[in-house]
Amino acid sequence: MDIAAVSVLMKQQQLIQQVGLSVMKKAMSSTETSTEALIKMMEQSVQPNLGQNIDIKI
Repeated sequence: MDIAAVSVLMKQQQLIQQVGLSVMKKAMSSTETSTEALIKMMEQSVQPNLGQNIDIKI
C-alpha cells in the first residue's frame, strides 16, 4: 500500500468513529429526555390521599 491509500483509510476510519459517536450522543440525549418525561408523568400521577382510608361495612 502506498501512503496516500493509508491516509485515505485512516480518514475514513476517523469519520466512521465520529459518526458513531455522534449517533450515540443523540441516542443518549433522546433516552435522557424520555426518562425525564416518564419521571414527570409519574410524579403527576401520584395521589397523596389515595389509600389513606379504608371503608369497612359490617
